[in-house]
Amino acid sequence: MKEKIRVVVLVVALCLAGSVWMKHDYSKRIFQYESEIKKESQMLTQASAQIDGEATVASKDIKKIAITFDDGPDPIWTEKLLDGLAERNVHATFFVLGKKVAENEALLKRMQEEGHLIGNHSYNHVQLNRLREAVVKKELDDTNEQVYEATGYRPEYVRPPYGAWDKKKDCPGEMMTVYWTIDTMDWQLLDADKVMKNVVGKVSDGDIILLHDVYESSVDAALRIVDYLQEEGYELVTVDQLILD
Repeated sequence: MKEKIRVVVLVVALCLAGSVWMKHDYSKRIFQYESEIKKESQMLTQASAQIDGEATVASKDIKKIAITFDDGPDPIWTEKLLDGLAERNVHATFFVLGKKVAENEALLKRMQEEGHLIGNHSYNHVQLNRLREAVVKKELDDTNEQVYEATGYRPEYVRPPYGAWDKKKDCPGEMMTVYWTIDTMDWQLLDADKVMKNVVGKVSDGDIILLHDVYESSVDAALRIVDYLQEEGYELVTVDQLILD
């Protein structure tokens, strides 16, 4: 009987010892697993921070230019320009005349569909700072309405013809006025080579280039300017992207 009791006690002791050992081994494995997870988490955090840092530096290195066109749309040259911009995956800003929109609604729709920004350039291309406020409002409102009927979008940006505007006054309808930093003089030169010379070597980050999409020479120059800017590492954006960036 005593011998049986000893055997039972021995078996129980061995079971308890095994249980303790298993618990110790399990705890050890859990600790090692948690340590490995912690290390991997730290590595991922460091990698993410490095990627974010590189992305921030890269974004600061991006040079942006807005290329803009006034006085259109033109049924021939605006279409040719849109073809060229599409081939180059470039977006531009078009300040259109209200009186030209009704006969060129398809071009307005295409501008919008292809990611270009449509702005207001008055209805009749008049010098707004010489007009009564009510007349100015009508010039801009009528153009906005024409654009809306063609695209479902009302312009938020306006470029006064000739850049003539009383800067002490707000634009009607709380529109934002957009001027330019580089005037290519394309409307006067009517020569693509000479227009190019007014841009090459003169542009810098944040510039807004003024062109017109109603002359063959201007469209030819514009596409050459786009090629030049892309080769120089510039990203061409719409004016809202440039202003709000």
